[in-house]
Amino acid sequence: MASQRETDPIAIFEDFFNELQRQDIVRLHSIHLVGTALTPDFDERVSDINSIVVLPSMNLKFIEYLAPLGRKYKPRKIAAPLIMTPDYITSSLDTFPVEFLSYKLIHRTVHGPDILAGLSFKRKYMQLQCAREIKSKLIWLRQAYLNSYGDRNLLIRRLSESIVGFFPLFRAILAVNSRPTPRTCHSIVGELQRLTGVDTGIFRKMFLLRHRQLDFNDQELLHGFEEFYHATEKLRDKIDAPPL
Repeated sequence: MASQRETDPIAIFEDFFNELQRQDIVRLHSIHLVGTALTPDFDERVSDINSIVVLPSMNLKFIEYLAPLGRKYKPRKIAAPLIMTPDYITSSLDTFPVEFLSYKLIHRTVHGPDILAGLSFKRKYMQLQCAREIKSKLIWLRQAYLNSYGDRNLLIRRLSESIVGFFPLFRAILAVNSRPTPRTCHSIVGELQRLTGVDTGIFRKMFLLRHRQLDFNDQELLHGFEEFYHATEKLRDKIDAPPL
């Protein structure tokens, strides 16, 4: 049986963090643990441990150093960190507000100044990206169904993996409407349903499917895909309408 340290995402990341500190290629501005690893939704079977490494300025030698570490840490569920600079972050808040909002809401700074806590976003940029993202997801869902070529297992994998990308969008929809932005996925979809009136139960089912707490037979899979798609359509209509 694995020890608690071997399964605790914070402890696992600490090993990776210590390795980054030992390198002498570049001074690190800050390091931030972000995402599911900091929430009760973390599942060692399917969840990655995500992070952001901020450098004072971009240094490709550091990236060259970092790349081989993937062989060591990928089996321990540590995803390749996002490499950014302070200038990149401040200049990207109009382009990627949905992503940076999630980083702001769910992060732990483990080294250096907390550059994420003070981020602020303009409502118009957040609304614009929400509309773009929800429409992109409708295209993706159609293509995922077509590209599964009738392979049931492939479709299940694609749908269950896709739900991860919906939750930053859901948080942004809530935030732009001045609603609470819960940390857990079940709470997010509940708050989203209260805001929009859209039945968000299928998003909860897809989350359970990803975490292997639910399975679909062939008929349930077809119905689940249709329900997933139509719920996303209804959210698109709500986003395109006047403010909620």
